[in-house]
Amino acid sequence: MRLRALIADDEPLARDRLKLLLSADKDIEIAGECRNGREVIAALKLKPVDVLFLDIQMPGRSGFEVIEQFGSARMPVTVFVTAHNDYAVKAFEVHALDYLTKPVEPERLQTTLLRVRERVASQAALMTQEQLKAVLTTLNNGTVEHGEYPKRLIVHNGPKDSFVNVEEIEWIEAADYYSCLHVGSKNLMLRETIKQLAETLDPRKFVRIHRSAIVNIDHVREILREGRSEGWVVLSGGQRLKMTKIGWQRLLSVSRT
Repeated sequence: MRLRALIADDEPLARDRLKLLLSADKDIEIAGECRNGREVIAALKLKPVDVLFLDIQMPGRSGFEVIEQFGSARMPVTVFVTAHNDYAVKAFEVHALDYLTKPVEPERLQTTLLRVRERVASQAALMTQEQLKAVLTTLNNGTVEHGEYPKRLIVHNGPKDSFVNVEEIEWIEAADYYSCLHVGSKNLMLRETIKQLAETLDPRKFVRIHRSAIVNIDHVREILREGRSEGWVVLSGGQRLKMTKIGWQRLLSVSRT
């Protein structure tokens, strides 16, 4: 399995050491190097990668701030590489796959790469299962008449409830047992999983393009393909969302109906 890797560290020697260790694996392609958080975000927006080796303490933005700004749902498989042990718990709270301390040892890195490949393979398998489900759903939609899809959702926020018009939702981001509804400049947390919303909302309008993202096709401005496996969706507001091959097929299927 060939992997595209991005290395982010403000120390040139640390980047060189990691590149040297990764060069021993012929199936690893170094897609780029970044010296700070701003460069990481720019690189991730430019081209998707399979794995990101991310330093925590960098100028401009820390590794945690990179994830917060770019969005955990859009991040590739992330491995933190740092000289400090103090951030391990927080690293796994933001769903990092692994946590390496400097200087990185070759044996420890090989263990991490094995886990990276397992994660990438499991994601691909999950997408294949979802593709089969999507095909079966499409076939069923042709013979089974659905009831009304919801036009509004109720978002509970402390002592008050807010009504959200479904058509105003631009995209939906997975957040564990919640989903984040992106409505204009507002981000609203709904206590439903993205899987539940994918089964609830009108599939002719809301398409799951990634395991962590659903888009409202009325807000899709462009589709950027990256090879045969994945790409990006650009929304009317300028947001870029990662799209898998299955997500692209779903968008294509909906656009033809």
